[in-house]
Amino acid sequence: MKFIYDFLIILVEKIALPLAGLFSKKLKKFSEGRKSVFNDLETANLFQQKIVWFHAASLGEYEQGLPIMQEVLKEYPDHQLLVTFFSPSGYEVKKHNSIADYVFYLPLDTLKNAKKFIQLVQPELAVFIKYEIWPNFLSELNQHQIPTLLISGVFRKNQIYFKSYGTFLLKAVKNFNYLFVQNEESLQTLKNNKITEAMVSGDTRFDRVFLQTKMDNSLSFVQNLKNNLPCIVFGSTWPEGEQFISTYINETSHQVKYIIAPHQIHSEKINQLQKKIQRKVILYSELKDKNTNLTEYDVLILDTIGLLTKVYSEADIAYIGGALGNTGLHNILEPAVFGVPLVIGNHFAKFPEAEILRQLGGLTAISKYSEFKNELDTLIQNEEYRTKKGQVCKNFILKNIGATEKVMKYIKTERLL
Repeated sequence: MKFIYDFLIILVEKIALPLAGLFSKKLKKFSEGRKSVFNDLETANLFQQKIVWFHAASLGEYEQGLPIMQEVLKEYPDHQLLVTFFSPSGYEVKKHNSIADYVFYLPLDTLKNAKKFIQLVQPELAVFIKYEIWPNFLSELNQHQIPTLLISGVFRKNQIYFKSYGTFLLKAVKNFNYLFVQNEESLQTLKNNKITEAMVSGDTRFDRVFLQTKMDNSLSFVQNLKNNLPCIVFGSTWPEGEQFISTYINETSHQVKYIIAPHQIHSEKINQLQKKIQRKVILYSELKDKNTNLTEYDVLILDTIGLLTKVYSEADIAYIGGALGNTGLHNILEPAVFGVPLVIGNHFAKFPEAEILRQLGGLTAISKYSEFKNELDTLIQNEEYRTKKGQVCKNFILKNIGATEKVMKYIKTERLL
């Protein structure tokens, strides 16, 4: 199976991706962005520096690793951070806007690429985030005796690593020096497969969102829009959710302000959404400045990225997109940390934090418009109900912070840096 894996990766790198790039802008970036990686690494002379390497699939995993990156910089100021991304959606956002000293794409996981990458970087420590398990890179790191950690890992017994045909991937998992996992199920799954260098640390995303509460989250244009009225924030929305949202806004008589942050901010998508809404709508890009008088508007559409986390701090109610369809639930912890009650779609089986919050009562999952409408109506009209659900969400975050401390304790105790 390892031979087949290596063959397929080479096939993807040499043939499939360049062809796919002719038809997809995202895949073109995915392919084109990797062409200069080795030249850029040679120019940077990373092997002459003390490098700590973090690898993230995309933006969400980067945010997951951020608390540890910050602590590494604080505890080891003579070291520099290298962050690599697998996906363009992470790299394009953070290539000029990261706490890391260097940001690159990760070359595809061929043996040749792994050897060359490790030779050029020679990191003192490699930290992979959540699901990022690349056999050739991990093997090469192991051969060079470079310590490797997995943080915020999630393992289930039905994953490919634990199938008869996935033994080479299980070997890759065993190449980690230590694995920090989110829950007991993950730890037990590893133990059942004779992996003992692991512990339950929790999810560093809790630490990441908690850090957000310590920052300045004030946005004058949001406060201007609200004008002391309740505000519903619809975050990371997709078309299936936007149909519910536009219908609700058009039909409701409640005195409420709305902020919509679509996941896709292409102009044609934004225009389609705007046309569905029969209330007074303004786009963020239409604001002449942050002090534009928004009191006469009912709806603000964020046709930009980077503001949603702060906007959640002003929300009274939050709907988070992705789980009405099959695109995957977006981050519910960002609004939860501000004590905001949550509404999501009902396809969230792979998101244990959503199920826990549903059971605790801080989150409501809906599958049809009538449920969506009833829940929003109740949250708007019943302040006690709204406050109670929001407090459940906030307490859930506070109870689960601390993963970063456990990882850093290991790094210090084992003297990895």
